[in-house]
Amino acid sequence: MLPAGQLAVYGFQHVLAFYAGAVIVPILLAGAIGLSERELIHLINADLFTCGIASIIQSVGFWKVGVRLPLLQGVTFTAVSPMIAIGLAAGGGTDGLLVIYGAVIVAGLATFFIAPFFSRLIRFFPPVVTGSVILIIGLALLPVAALDAVGGGTDPQPGDPRNLAYALGTLLVIVAIQRIFRGFMATVAVLVGLVLGTLVAWGLGDATFSAVGESSWIGVTTPFYFGWPQFSAAAIVSMIVVMLITAVETTGDVFATGEIVDKRVGKEDVARALRADGLATTIGGVLNSFPYTCFAENVGLVRLTRVKSRYVVAAAGVIMILIGLIPKAGAIVAGIPHPVLGGAALAMFATVAVVGIQTLSRVDFHDHRNVVIVGSSVGLAMFVTAQPDVATAVPQWAQIVFGSGITLGSITAIALNVVFHHVGRNRGPAVAGTPGAVVRLAEVNRMSRAEFVATFGRLFQGSGEVVGRAYDRRPFADTSALRSAFQEALFSAPREEQQALMAHYPDLGGDRVADGDEGEDSTRDQSAAGLTRLTETDREEFAALAAAYRERFGIPLIVCVRDAATREQILRAGWQRLDNSPAQEHAAALIEIAKVAGHRFADLVADANPIASARARAFGREAR
Repeated sequence: MLPAGQLAVYGFQHVLAFYAGAVIVPILLAGAIGLSERELIHLINADLFTCGIASIIQSVGFWKVGVRLPLLQGVTFTAVSPMIAIGLAAGGGTDGLLVIYGAVIVAGLATFFIAPFFSRLIRFFPPVVTGSVILIIGLALLPVAALDAVGGGTDPQPGDPRNLAYALGTLLVIVAIQRIFRGFMATVAVLVGLVLGTLVAWGLGDATFSAVGESSWIGVTTPFYFGWPQFSAAAIVSMIVVMLITAVETTGDVFATGEIVDKRVGKEDVARALRADGLATTIGGVLNSFPYTCFAENVGLVRLTRVKSRYVVAAAGVIMILIGLIPKAGAIVAGIPHPVLGGAALAMFATVAVVGIQTLSRVDFHDHRNVVIVGSSVGLAMFVTAQPDVATAVPQWAQIVFGSGITLGSITAIALNVVFHHVGRNRGPAVAGTPGAVVRLAEVNRMSRAEFVATFGRLFQGSGEVVGRAYDRRPFADTSALRSAFQEALFSAPREEQQALMAHYPDLGGDRVADGDEGEDSTRDQSAAGLTRLTETDREEFAALAAAYRERFGIPLIVCVRDAATREQILRAGWQRLDNSPAQEHAAALIEIAKVAGHRFADLVADANPIASARARAFGREAR
């Protein structure tokens, strides 16, 4: 708990970094389903008010709700396109809004109650699915940004060069700030672009804030302000899919924030975070707002500032509640010209698509099944995005799905992943393999010793004697038993065999690790801590440490660098280990080897994600 002054300053910084992303969802939704400016003002204030409540729930927590980390909550972009489709299918305006709120309330409750069981569902959301969905979100929202950039669909002259100037000018400001500035200024580039673009438009007479004078200073959003929610089965299914997708994003944000603040995150922490998402989403539906999730922008701000107090986010929540009680603040935001908003949205939505591409970079596209999953889901999503009238060709109950590229693409990616990787002959845990040729646990139990060593030999450097010892412990009941067999074989091996194994491990940060498959694995391990991109000075420090360690103990310094936070920590711990006895270092080296093998085994094992087995090339072909 920081002093009140610091809490206020740091909290306001979080609000600034978050503000543009927070208000853009109600703005986009209101424009798409035909809400009035006064209704938009109420949506903005309700959104900010509920964001504050949601952030306090997540950061402070109570009972089993809230992860108690510095995670700020905001309306998820994933829900924009599905909500627009739901609203339009229900006739638009406030009628459409009521159906949206019905779906939001039920989806929030569903998220709250499935939170403890979600870890069992993560296996249906590997990178090939989440990457496709995030890419689709970004691409599907770009036409919305483009429509705003040319005047929002209400301008009688959509080709007006002034609209283009405002949109491109706003985008240019955002890009320039990102290029010129660092730190806090870079985090508010979107907000600065919106402010400058709006001021220029106001100065030239293309922006009006007449609604500000007409709005009151104080206003409280009341439950069901627009009327009682309406419930549609198709809309509810669509929104539950959205919440499942955002649950995956929340899980990633929780683990990322846990690393930043040095908190070990477990399943219960994830469940607490998802319960908070569900509760906040339900509250959002009641208080005229939308689905909530953790905001990745603010996760980055925590990393940037290193201010780890969760009460800073709670302070930001209080500030948002106060802003949400001032309708004039919402009226100011509602006055932002469409072209200015469109320019900022182009930057934000395209960035979402880039995140999807980054996620897909972890997918092995040598496996043709992954190509089919991504290609089909993105293709169908873009099909209905480019031709929205195609939804009229299907029954009314299916129009919500076919009316949203995000919803259709997401369902397609999830369904195809199940079809290709979870049913039929692929059922059961994949343990190893190459693209298109995974190895299942039942096959492992039928392998000969030579096949077993060829398949799993790369868990350890050098010879396959340890792996051969693990083979003698067959049959394996599950992948945990298989993992344990490798560990027990390592620690029960004769000391001479252990010493020989240690000698095969490369020096940390060396110019050359090993040839062939061993070199590929070592490079991947060391790159996790940046040891493949050392400066000349760093390389000399690691070389000096390696030489001193070999002289003292006669073996290379072995460290599981995937568990190390920084290169400095690796060096510091390495020099400290020189004070240990040879017996202690022998045991320490074995533990580090077991950790390295554990990570490599995790790359292979596919209980949660069969696609992961394709990351280690050449395993399955040798086995077959």
